[in-house]
Amino acid sequence: QVQLVESGGGLVQAGGSLRLSCAASGLTFSNYYMGWFRQALGYEREFVASISRSGGIVYYADSVKGRFTISRDNAKNTVYLQMNSLKPEDTADYYCAAKDRPYSSGFSGVAADYWGQGTQVTVSS
Repeated sequence: QVQLVESGGGLVQAGGSLRLSCAASGLTFSNYYMGWFRQALGYEREFVASISRSGGIVYYADSVKGRFTISRDNAKNTVYLQMNSLKPEDTADYYCAAKDRPYSSGFSGVAADYWGQGTQVTVSS
């Protein structure tokens, strides 16, 4: 069965960095578009970033542009989210997602064929 397992979350001070990882199994990873979403307490899940199957096309939510970088290693079946200059408003549970159709430019919804269980990120001020 398909599993997406996130890791790398934790507590960090504002201005700090974290690197999230998502290890995929049970699917042909290179055939899937990957995304990161987040959900803060009391809020709906929101799009953070996506990456194409080859890694050549990436999209970001405006709120993280210039601070977050999504990447993938198809040989390791892993997608990453490098988060720099973290702000308290980045505090949320972060979810990895796999989709067999592309995320579009300007995507702002919530869509995936498979979801990870989430990893918590807390940014203190």
